[in-house]
Amino acid sequence: MFRLWARTVKNSKTLKDLVIEDNSHETRTHKVFNALEKICLEFDLSKPIWLDKTINDFKYHNKARFSQDNFIEEIDFDYLEIRTLED
Repeated sequence: MFRLWARTVKNSKTLKDLVIEDNSHETRTHKVFNALEKICLEFDLSKPIWLDKTINDFKYHNKARFSQDNFIEEIDFDYLEIRTLED
């Protein structure tokens, strides 16, 4: 089972968090993008831009942080963090 946990953080405190589960037969990459789309809808956010640093962090640490640099619109938190919770 694939699970992706997301949370918005401001001043080291979690504002919102959500876990998305995906039992489909999609590739891991598709599961990440689908889960991130659901998270953005739930949190009422525009989709963040995957910068090279974000991609590398996710590849090697299974987590990524999206700060203001990753968003076109202004955000009211310090960063959106996602991480996989694979069993």
